Parts: sequence; structure tokens; C-alpha cells
Amino acid sequence: MSQLREGFKNKKRIVVKIGSSSINHPESGGMDFSRIELLVRQLADIHNSGKDVILVSSGAIAAGKYAIGYGRDRSITHELTIPQKQACAAIGQGRLMNIYEKFFTEYNQLPAQVLMTKDTVLNDTNRMNAANTFKALLDMKVIPIVNENDTIATHEIEIGDNDSLSAMVTSMVGADLLILLSDIEGLYTDDPNTNPDAKFIPEVSKLTDEHFSMSKDTTGSGMGTGGMSTKLNAAYIATKSGADMVICSSRDLTVLSKIIAGEEIGTAFASDKDTDFDLVNFISQ
Repeated sequence: MSQLREGFKNKKRIVVKIGSSSINHPESGGMDFSRIELLVRQLADIHNSGKDVILVSSGAIAAGKYAIGYGRDRSITHELTIPQKQACAAIGQGRLMNIYEKFFTEYNQLPAQVLMTKDTVLNDTNRMNAANTFKALLDMKVIPIVNENDTIATHEIEIGDNDSLSAMVTSMVGADLLILLSDIEGLYTDDPNTNPDAKFIPEVSKLTDEHFSMSKDTTGSGMGTGGMSTKLNAAYIATKSGADMVICSSRDLTVLSKIIAGEEIGTAFASDKDTDFDLVNFISQ
């Protein structure tokens, strides 16, 4: 076990991000209750061990699409417009949160919904208010569930950037570990789907331009929209803010407890805290 992985055992505040493709059935687009229940059980157990837990979840648009039939009607092949996606988010947001609340309640945990956009971080007053809300919730031993507010913002819809949103949350709350659950195993030297010689990278001690050149703006599913480039941007924000980060596959959701136990899963990025790092300036570029 590396020193980096060994340190995961002592993390006190953990942000977990999960994408749409990880909590929905790929065949129908409907929510996968078994996987969501397992995710919640893992988070509840981590929380019971005395750690702060924050979940950043995609899935509102997918839930809304399924509710009104877009996900089930295979005759609909055209891409939805931004307003249509926002409408689906408005429909799906409550449905998604209702499922999370049901499962968290079964495990005697109290969740709370926090809706954010990029502007929440860019605006000084909004950022301070959000940070204060997170602090109060965590002091109350509540598990915040962060969703992008797609009903009023289009930036995250257009680029599928919930990865960076989770890193912004990590920076805002002073978390010491960010785990990105995805449909990919981690960072490779090239796209393993097209290059059989691509090599897996288990640990990154410091992000360089070479790592960013390895990124691909593709995903393994038609449901998720964030590619490797957004995950590396998230890694940059998280590590410069003083947190370690892991990218790993969500195929087996028990990886959460295994990662915190120090097991060699996914690609781990070591904290590279920079006291001069300006989150607002970085994301406004």
C-alpha cells in the first residue's frame, strides 16, 4: 500500500460524485434503485464512522426524461433542446431527491439538498452563503446532496461538468478527499477503447501538461456527458485546494469503503496544495 493510499484511512471530510450513467438503467433510462440503495448504504456507513460526507449527484435530467417518456420511447431519437433538458431537470429533481431521501432515511441518516451552479462560486456573496450553509449542515451531521441547478443554468448542461462542480464543492468545504465515481476505471495514457496499448496510471503525484494531453472528451456511455478532460480539471482544482482525489469505476459501488481502506483502486491524485490558487479566477477563465 502506497503512502498516498495509506493516508486515505485518515480522511475526515469526503466528497463523492456520481454520474447519471451510474445510477440509471442503460436499457431504459429509469433509475436503478438497487444501485442507488447500495450507494446510500456505503455513504451512510462512512458517515457512521465519524467522517463528513457530501454527495454530488447527476441524474435529474435523466429522471425527468424517463418520467415523461423520453427515456422509454425509442422512437424519439433527436437530441433534446436546452429548454427541454431544463424542463426535464425541473421534473426530475424532486423525483431524484425523493429517492435519495427515502434510502438515507432507511439508514437513519438525514440528507439535505443543495442546488448550485457555476455562478454560485463566482459570486462572492453566493459563495460565502453556500459555504456557510455547508458548514452548518455538516455541523448538524447532515449529508448534503449537491445537484447542479439545471432548471436555471445551462453551463453544466452544455458541457456535462458535474466533475468540476464536485471539485468546487471540495474546495469550498475544505474536504480532504474527492472520489469521482464514473464509467471509466481511471486515467490511461490514451483511450483504452481505441488503443490496446494504452497503459493504466494508478497514481499521479503531480499533474502536468502531459497528463492533460492524455485526456479524451469521450465517455463510455450515452447517458453521461463528462469526459476525462473534465475529470482532470476537477483533479487540478481539488489537488491545488489541498485534497487528494480518486477516479474510479462505479461498476462495483463497494469501492467507496475499499478506497477509504487504502486499497489500490482507480487512479489516485495526490494533494498539491497551492496557497496562491484562486478558485474563482481559475473557473472564470
